[in-house]
Amino acid sequence: MSPQSRYDIDLDRNPANHTALTPLDFLSRAALVHPSRTAIVHGARRQGYGETYSRCCRLAGALALRGIGIGDTVAVLAPNIPETLEAHFGVPMAGAVLNALNTRLDGPMIGRLLEHGESKLVIVDREFAPLLICALEHVPIRPYVVVIDDPEWKGSDEALQVDETGDESYESFIARGAPDYDWSRPADEWQAITLNYTSGTTGNPKGVVYHHRGAHLNAISNALAIGLTTHSVYLWTLPMFHCNGWTYTWGVTALAGTHVCLRRVEPLKIFELIAKEKVTHLAGAPVVLNMIVNAPEAEKQPFSHSVEVTVGGAPPPSAIIASMEKMGFRVTHLYGLTECFGPSLIAEWQDDWEQLSIEARAAKISRQGVKTLAVAEVAIADPETGAHLPADGKSMGEILLRSNTLMKGYLANPNETANAFADGWFHTGDLGVMHNDGYVELRDRSKDVIISGGENISSVEVENILYQHPQILEAAVVAMTDEKWGETPCAFVDLKADSGEVSAENIIEFCRDHLANFKVPRNVLFGPLPKTATGKIQKFVLRQRANS
Repeated sequence: MSPQSRYDIDLDRNPANHTALTPLDFLSRAALVHPSRTAIVHGARRQGYGETYSRCCRLAGALALRGIGIGDTVAVLAPNIPETLEAHFGVPMAGAVLNALNTRLDGPMIGRLLEHGESKLVIVDREFAPLLICALEHVPIRPYVVVIDDPEWKGSDEALQVDETGDESYESFIARGAPDYDWSRPADEWQAITLNYTSGTTGNPKGVVYHHRGAHLNAISNALAIGLTTHSVYLWTLPMFHCNGWTYTWGVTALAGTHVCLRRVEPLKIFELIAKEKVTHLAGAPVVLNMIVNAPEAEKQPFSHSVEVTVGGAPPPSAIIASMEKMGFRVTHLYGLTECFGPSLIAEWQDDWEQLSIEARAAKISRQGVKTLAVAEVAIADPETGAHLPADGKSMGEILLRSNTLMKGYLANPNETANAFADGWFHTGDLGVMHNDGYVELRDRSKDVIISGGENISSVEVENILYQHPQILEAAVVAMTDEKWGETPCAFVDLKADSGEVSAENIIEFCRDHLANFKVPRNVLFGPLPKTATGKIQKFVLRQRANS
């Protein structure tokens, strides 16, 4: 037993000097201090922090009236609209766990996630009601369904004719709750706040559980990293279902900044909002930068201020960075995973980068970077021995993290949780080097994940579908560089001897019948697959072929 310090004698924690960290405090403070400040902009809708807080209280109260509380899951299937943001506060204010679902997944997969998360209630935007109908066919116990009718959605006949999907409208549901609902802060900051599913590096998504402490710390860390202030205007080009919007859902609120919602990421709308709302910050995958740079000239609008852009995923090419800078954007690259609340490393700008050529600056920016304020330690280690490697820019190993901003673990998956946290470190599964200035650079992905438009695609999942094709003997999928999406799946297939004529289009259509659209290979190449002496497919050779 360690000796007790004199500074610990009779100086214990108590309710006055020790409270649980939670991002819910950000909203209550913003409403108290800045009740009239614009919290949310969405089309013609402008909602102050006082009103936003009342609506979140109503949501929490309505959930409580339905018996939903600690340990219960509430799912949201909606785009970046005010109700999705409200759920990030209202659901945990009821003590429940928010599961923001990826709207790009197919119905059967969403059904699997609803079942695994044991969702008791689903809040769905009417645009995605047909998708939810399909998903509910794969759920043994139907959850209560609350439907959002967003005036900014233009509608489709299919979705407008599914009134039977919902048990109640969102507005009528929250009207049941009191605007001054007396919600309770979590007694323990380790309490779960959200559930986020990975894209499934083995074709089987894992449920990543976030805690209040990590959400609070990461939100503050990210807010400071990108320079948010009370006058910041944040445009939601990043999906809120991605790591809870990289915790900017809470981080922007912490500074009482303005959230500008965006149902669909379109260049014309992005430029309009930047100019009209004086947007100061936005974030997203490289595909968002590509859309901005390559937008038709008629859709581009000039603006007189600078916009900070944070980008995750594959590093953007120097030409894209140069074009963004000419238009008034400053790009900062980030690195993270679902398991670490989003960004954990940041290519933090140095003063002398401004004097570098655009190519040299792009090389600096495209590195994954140094640890954020919330991260305790980052290391590069030998994947076999676990020994830490020198910061020489050459010694490649696995990127390891230690932080208060790491998940509790994977829901109902103790083996995967133990593997992820082996030896007291979080194992990212990504390989990289550390330069002598402390900046980490990603070199390879040991899990063969393809990152397309910010979405993780499991090569194994796509390969499993290809192997179901009656005329395919062998198949392998690798990432092919794509100007718009960063990466897209490229399939290599070897056909059976008696297969007859099989076209690439035939195989792509087969995949489209079994996979979400963004997972479908864009290219199919035929021929024998290269193998090692032990019969393993040499994917590094295929990557070279795909990108040559």
